[in-house]
Amino acid sequence: MAGFNKVILMGNLTRDPEIRYAPSGTPVANFGLAINRRYRQGDETKEEVCFVDIVVFGKQAETCGQYLSKGNGALVEGRLQMRKFETKDGQKVTKHEVVAETVRFLPKRMDQGTELPVREPLDEVPPPSESDESV
Repeated sequence: MAGFNKVILMGNLTRDPEIRYAPSGTPVANFGLAINRRYRQGDETKEEVCFVDIVVFGKQAETCGQYLSKGNGALVEGRLQMRKFETKDGQKVTKHEVVAETVRFLPKRMDQGTELPVREPLDEVPPPSESDESV
């Protein structure tokens, strides 16, 4: 059976993007994203935060490094990936991260009531032609 792996997250950067270059020369950016969730439990409002590591490749990685910084809001679309590696002291580690396909920049501090900007529609209504005018 085929699988489906799609992740969409909106939150705030927990640190500035770190740009590195793969041996092939491909830019790679890494940053953390904090996603807040508020919910009610009885009469009490509670909040939990989920921290997710994001990795971005190519031109988009350079753009993230240039324009994003800690506290900026971002909408990330991508796929979940599991990485296995060994630390310098020989400890084996398994880590989940999101490999971003697209990163959209949002206003700072989405969790503090900042509203998203309203965008005007791209398609404008053409002016009525002479044949459309009623007499």
